[in-house]
Amino acid sequence: MRLVVAITGASGAIFGIRILEALREKNVETHLIVSKWGAFTIEQETGYKMSEVEKMASFFYNPDDLSAKVASGSFKTDGMIVVPCSMKTLAGIAMGFADDLTTRAADVTIKEKRTLLLMVRETPLSPIHLENMLKLSRIGVIIMPPLPAFYTRPATVDDMVNQTAARALEYFGVETEYMKRWEGKESLQN
Repeated sequence: MRLVVAITGASGAIFGIRILEALREKNVETHLIVSKWGAFTIEQETGYKMSEVEKMASFFYNPDDLSAKVASGSFKTDGMIVVPCSMKTLAGIAMGFADDLTTRAADVTIKEKRTLLLMVRETPLSPIHLENMLKLSRIGVIIMPPLPAFYTRPATVDDMVNQTAARALEYFGVETEYMKRWEGKESLQN
């Protein structure tokens, strides 16, 4: 399996990091793109250095390198996750404005009819954000804001991050031990 993972400048870089960690555990080949503001957010919000995050991926690309493998439809992948996905990146993808490697790789993913998941991160959402999400959803892009599931009774922020990352990876057929499933109301009595 081969996935493209992009981390943009929206808050929530830990979701991208957790997804990279889970994919590495499953021996999935990852192609990582991190925007300039994504790198800033990683270092501001997490205990990770950018150099550590780069090493989590099988391949790492400069976000301005439109000659990278992932910029071409002839380079086969099983899909792409943009996590977190800023509203700027969402708008670029929705408009087909592929001016950097993340938006170009997403454009390729759409045109090749591969799975694209955008973990959009913003609040509150404006009508423009909603229209861009609806436009992409109508063509099959998965829009997945990183919202916590409380039926799992998370005890820590890590529990919430793990569940959200596991849920996203399921769209690509990747199962992790992080996933807790709803087992009906009987499960709440435990």
